[in-house]
Amino acid sequence: MKKNFRPACLSALIGSLPLSDHEEAADWVLDHTPEIPLWVQLPVHPQEGMVPQFVPGMPGLTGSGDRIFVDTGSPGFDDELVAFYEDYLDVTEGGKPLDDSRFALSRDMAPGFHIFLERLAGKPTGLRAVKGQVTGPFTLATSLTDQDGRAVFYDERLLDAVVKLVAMKARWQAEKLSAFGVPAMVFLDEPGLAGFGSSTFLGISKEAAAGCLSEAMEAIQAAGALAGVHICANADWSLALESPANVVSFDAYSFFDRFILYGDLIRRFISNGNILAWGIIPTSDLDKIRAETAGSLESLFWEHIEKVVNLGIPKEQVLAQSLITPACGTGSLSPELAKKVLALTRDLSARVRNRT
Repeated sequence: MKKNFRPACLSALIGSLPLSDHEEAADWVLDHTPEIPLWVQLPVHPQEGMVPQFVPGMPGLTGSGDRIFVDTGSPGFDDELVAFYEDYLDVTEGGKPLDDSRFALSRDMAPGFHIFLERLAGKPTGLRAVKGQVTGPFTLATSLTDQDGRAVFYDERLLDAVVKLVAMKARWQAEKLSAFGVPAMVFLDEPGLAGFGSSTFLGISKEAAAGCLSEAMEAIQAAGALAGVHICANADWSLALESPANVVSFDAYSFFDRFILYGDLIRRFISNGNILAWGIIPTSDLDKIRAETAGSLESLFWEHIEKVVNLGIPKEQVLAQSLITPACGTGSLSPELAKKVLALTRDLSARVRNRT
């Protein structure tokens, strides 16, 4: 793992775009973020939603209409669970290639990833790092339900299977992306963590949530890649900052005032050589997307940087260990506004790097 990677305010994106064609989506990415491109999810295709795209391979998985769930009451469930762990052990202890396992992302379910690999094989110029993503284990386990509508997080058997499923799918990506000779980053997308500690997730301890993240991150790192976590709203940021993450991606546009409250943890995180991905380009408020410019966002960015510097961290170090990103994915925006978000990300990164 290239832990000494210093992005120095290069730009990167969050995974989704509001397009239907994956080749066009790859063009957008390589045009706007050629130094750190990523593969793209297109939520206009139902199988590319946050849950459907990453649940294949889960034991007991059943479809009924538009609903996907785990049926623990089906006659074959116990055998499926045993087969799942046999496959997991074959990979982790038996040396079976992930390519030949249930943990590889198929072209049908993740065409964007396979097209991305093909584009990378063409050796695009200026490549500094590559980025992948998977729905994080906390979000997946609190979104996927059993046959009774109960989140699988509350069933120890199913929770463990979800965590291992995510960990191996993330590790598979890390192995594939690490083959291109530049640092690879695989992010856990964890919007569900914004609800941690609320009545929505009663009974879930901080230790249980942290354990999910750690297992998946360690699988990514074992494959030689950097592990990131992306949370697109406010959260208990100690979960991310105290995790094994090498990169923490946060909404710096809307929630910096909450994030900076974790000053001691931010200082320790950066001092340990880790990276902050500043989601400084708005993605949720359409009027703000229309109103902001690279110049206005640059002013906001420098204001925020000074507050991190005031925690006792040299400015040069903060900037060296920073990425510039949108606050979240753009899959729910119009193509016009999504393209503006991408252009703002590119242009803000250029302005900041020109000043450093």
